[in-house]
Amino acid sequence: MHAAFFLLLGASFARFLIRHPGEPRTPWIVALSVTLALLHLMGAVRPLGRARQRLWLGAVVAVWAVLVVLAPSFAWCAVPLFFTGLRTLPTRAALALVVFLTTLVVVAQLRLADGFDPNLVLAPPAVAAIATAVLVRTQRQSARQRSLIEDLLRTRRELAATERREGALAERQRLSMEIHDTLAQGLSSQRMLLQAAERTWDSDPGAARRHVRTAAEVAARGLAEARRFVHDLAPPQFDGGLGLEDALRELAGERGEETGAAPEVRFHVDGTPVPLPERVRSALLRIAQGALANVREHAGATTAAVTLSYLGDQVVLDIADDGRGFDPAAPAPAAGERGHGLPAMRARVRQLGGTLTVESAPGEGTVLSAAVPIASPLETS
Repeated sequence: MHAAFFLLLGASFARFLIRHPGEPRTPWIVALSVTLALLHLMGAVRPLGRARQRLWLGAVVAVWAVLVVLAPSFAWCAVPLFFTGLRTLPTRAALALVVFLTTLVVVAQLRLADGFDPNLVLAPPAVAAIATAVLVRTQRQSARQRSLIEDLLRTRRELAATERREGALAERQRLSMEIHDTLAQGLSSQRMLLQAAERTWDSDPGAARRHVRTAAEVAARGLAEARRFVHDLAPPQFDGGLGLEDALRELAGERGEETGAAPEVRFHVDGTPVPLPERVRSALLRIAQGALANVREHAGATTAAVTLSYLGDQVVLDIADDGRGFDPAAPAPAAGERGHGLPAMRARVRQLGGTLTVESAPGEGTVLSAAVPIASPLETS
């Protein structure tokens, strides 16, 4: 736009000097042309604020209008000024400027013509109207696009914030389940063992020492779990290449040796074992830990059975005991291990696309069953 203005200004100035050399108005035309060029150059090179830009445009239009009155050939410089005004001024002020510029152009063209020419009267307003409509529509589309982009950026920021909050909540839930299934249960086992040692300290020192040693082993496992939380590693039962079957068998043996009152736990595998994703192995192991902790602390059972079944497209973990049982439909205790453990188990199984069922009744024992698809949605996504 600036290049076009200077090109038209130079062409108009050259035409005037060629057509009207040595006239008395020539010095005025030269002075006004230089002034107009300097004014326009100042606005083109140096960025101005909105208020100064409007003052600058007013000065340029005023000098140009004087030039057109003295030399009608300078009317062609109105074209760049026309677009500059539409881009700089508000819509109504810009339309008023367009009408003013178009009127001067028509008057200047009629002065240059030999007689009245309808084309000179109608063509400039028609061209100005078409150009104005196109530019105004383009500006409105640009404004809508900017608004859409701002909405998109705002929505993306809100979505990112929501995802961060959901991720934090999911991580908080995962850590709460991990802590409940490992550290909290380990501390509970240590408390039971130390209480048993205290009861037998005087009557059976050997048994008391065994309880204390077992509590120390449980504390060591808890320390390993705590370190795993820091490094976000797999459960330590899987260290050394152990499979889920070996880890569950070891878990059943450990639970049977902690206290004399602990139930005897048997472990059995049905079907042909297949490799399981790490998330499935970890979840089933944690569920078994939580279920056996509930059996030991709440059921009062004498025997329990852990069964791992491979059924083609899914793996099923069953934990059954002959304890006192409970009513699954009854409200959970406000601050009990069972009240937190079962929801944590259900959350683990639900994350893997599986189901958790609990069958129990007062005095009839409990059977907990966790069925998980072998092709877990989280592992295949």
